Amino acid sequence: MTFSDLSNKIFWDCTTYYHTMDNVDAVPTIPYTPGTIEYSLFTKNWIDTVQWHLEDIIRDPNINPEEALKIKRRIDKSNQDRTDLVEMIDSFFLEKFKNVEPRNDATINTESPAWAIDRLSILALKIFHMEQEANRSDASEEHLKKCNEKLKVLLEQRVDLSKAIDQLLLEIETGKKYMKVYKQMKMYNDPSLNPILYGTKK
Repeated sequence: MTFSDLSNKIFWDCTTYYHTMDNVDAVPTIPYTPGTIEYSLFTKNWIDTVQWHLEDIIRDPNINPEEALKIKRRIDKSNQDRTDLVEMIDSFFLEKFKNVEPRNDATINTESPAWAIDRLSILALKIFHMEQEANRSDASEEHLKKCNEKLKVLLEQRVDLSKAIDQLLLEIETGKKYMKVYKQMKMYNDPSLNPILYGTKK
């Protein structure tokens, strides 16, 4: 099983598992051992899935402003948790490939493996929800047709991205590419970097 196969299976299992409850406050039972990459992948998709639905909720035009603010704060925290987990997954790859000696002509990729895997997690959500839209019994034929066309594109995109991820990992493993990970250094959540939070004006 390739790493993309493993990721796609876990992401899909997690997404479908969430929808058996369909509750942003649900606490998942994670079927993997803490500290394993499988646990991290499942947790990653759970964060993405909950945030997907929080983003839906906050777009309700009739939402109470106070409730919307609470959800916005929750989304901000979710974004930070997501970033932290992506960096944790990259740490897994850094450890895995730490003894690989890059070739003299090795090149760097535009994104790290974990950020590509992050996009694979989001694709699982897009595919799941597009499938729902493509099979709605109360929708028009035109709606169903458009959603089926979009679904085909998303499925093709998952195949392409999966191949690209596995190729990247193979090239890192064989020294054709090398990993260099930069922390995201998000500023808006840091009390020492966000002017609104540290009380000064520029």
